[in-house]
Amino acid sequence: MQQSLFPHLQHLIGLTNEEFDIFLGCLQSQKLKRREVLIAEGDICRYAYFIKKGCLRYFHNVDGEEITGQFFFENGWYTDYESFLLQKPSKQNIDALEPTELILLPKSELLNLYITIPKFEKFGRIMAENAFLGLRNRTELLTQQSAEERYLRLMKERPKVIERVPQHYIASYLGIKPPSLSRIRKRIMNNT
Repeated sequence: MQQSLFPHLQHLIGLTNEEFDIFLGCLQSQKLKRREVLIAEGDICRYAYFIKKGCLRYFHNVDGEEITGQFFFENGWYTDYESFLLQKPSKQNIDALEPTELILLPKSELLNLYITIPKFEKFGRIMAENAFLGLRNRTELLTQQSAEERYLRLMKERPKVIERVPQHYIASYLGIKPPSLSRIRKRIMNNT
């Protein structure tokens, strides 16, 4: 646990060894199998999750169809921010696309860390800023770019998605159907 988390938090908020030890005492761990659900729509999100290994996907069910919202990979944090902050039922589903190992930070422990180690307030701010920027980028992606531009941007900015996520989830994320994604990929390959 220390190998992946300490450098990450050291970079973000500059924890001392003693502060990191206090933080470690707050954590839990969880493993998910491929396709196992972490949070289902209607559940309350009570944790911030650090992805030690694997990939999470959040999605919404719309008229029986899964609409993918985002992918999260190792060495990154995830939480259903609205449900986590307000402790109200989630409007999304989160599952593992690969066998996934998580480190869990309970909300109650995070609130205590804000008091005992004020540097964690910066951590909370950074997480909020990242959530906002992710939402803004997602909106821009879907409203200001063609499907091909969205795919090319994804290839450039997030190659892990292209390498590790099944094509039908990528198509859903891009707001297109799988056959359209296949045509885009074929066109790109023919032009290179």
